[in-house]
Amino acid sequence: MSNDAAGRQTRFIVLLAALVALGPLSVDGYLPGLPDLAGDLRAGAAATQLTITACLAGLAIGQLIAGPLSDAYGRRRPLLAGLALYTIASALCAVAPDIRTLVGLRLVQGIGGAFGIVIANAMVRDRTSGTRTARLFSALTLITGLAPVFAPVLGGQLLRVTAWPGIFVSLAVLGAVMLAASAAGLPETRSASASRRPLPAVFGQLLGDRVFTGYVLANGLVFAAMFAYISGSPFVLQEIHGLSPQQYSAVFAVNAAGLIAAARTSGRLVARAGARLLLLAGLLGATAGGTTVLGAVLTRAPLPVLLIGLFVLVSSVGLVMPNAAAQALADHGGHAGSAAALLGFSQFMFGAALAPLAGAGGATDALPMGIIVAVLPALALLTLGALTRPKPGERTRGPAPQGPAGRRRPRRRIDRRRADIQ
Repeated sequence: MSNDAAGRQTRFIVLLAALVALGPLSVDGYLPGLPDLAGDLRAGAAATQLTITACLAGLAIGQLIAGPLSDAYGRRRPLLAGLALYTIASALCAVAPDIRTLVGLRLVQGIGGAFGIVIANAMVRDRTSGTRTARLFSALTLITGLAPVFAPVLGGQLLRVTAWPGIFVSLAVLGAVMLAASAAGLPETRSASASRRPLPAVFGQLLGDRVFTGYVLANGLVFAAMFAYISGSPFVLQEIHGLSPQQYSAVFAVNAAGLIAAARTSGRLVARAGARLLLLAGLLGATAGGTTVLGAVLTRAPLPVLLIGLFVLVSSVGLVMPNAAAQALADHGGHAGSAAALLGFSQFMFGAALAPLAGAGGATDALPMGIIVAVLPALALLTLGALTRPKPGERTRGPAPQGPAGRRRPRRRIDRRRADIQ
């Protein structure tokens, strides 16, 4: 690869990473300003929390809109429209007059941000195949792990020089920059000759593929387990085990570092080990970590045992997410946008539906969180085994070299030989 081609590839990856980061930044970036926001808008804690829920719902719903649109009209036009919507909604959030208006705008902001996430994933599938797809998804998973950790830190630093509306102004500026950069630097990656089937037919085909469904469900269940950890661990570690906010932040950062390290390891090993094997390793690790957490809760084991279980659980997500995505999209290059939309939708909807159960016992009962983080990864492992199976002699779903359209080159050679014979 020439230096010029390598530079274009690097810029392409950086832009995709920034698009993927928009969602986590939007959810977590303003968290340090929530108390001031509630005071200024005269809102209670429950109403203020709805601004988080609305953004998560927007990120889930928006992917179901963005994916099919990008399959039908190409990647660029829907992406630019979504980024424009995100930028406008972020700017309006800064001047929202009341909490109800802010909740509505956060829903719209999430929908706009979802376009960046799902279309970035679809572009990866458009431009790569096989192990290269899994390797690039590993790089994007690094961003998924880093953004939630650093977003509140960046928001806190912004609050040193501005009030909470300034965070939304910053997000609007970021959206505008991404809009300009995408317009100038992201090429159209969807083939003009790709089929454009009606939306119900596309989703029906995808959901009717039990192998695709197996990877989507396994990914969504493990993602929900991580959400349960995120929502339940502040109470478990601070209220029950007495950690200070600073100590809890350190634990959170260490676990995020484990996720990042696992994703980096996945990117390096996928060419040799295969995406499916790494996915299975991640599911086994998540199950072991979740089971350790539940065991620590039931036996009232010392805090280090609980922390080890949480670390193994969260780190394993770094193996699950990129390889589940690569496997799910491997045979659906013609509808990569819709496939990526269902993959992302399942993550956020499973997380939003199941993670709150971690707090079902209140702030002084760790058992609900322990049960959830133990059961969901085990269920994901069983689902994967029941719905997917590797083809004979293959370590991944599509290990053979593939072209942009996702067809295996050896198959095309065989077809040409058959044509010559006929």
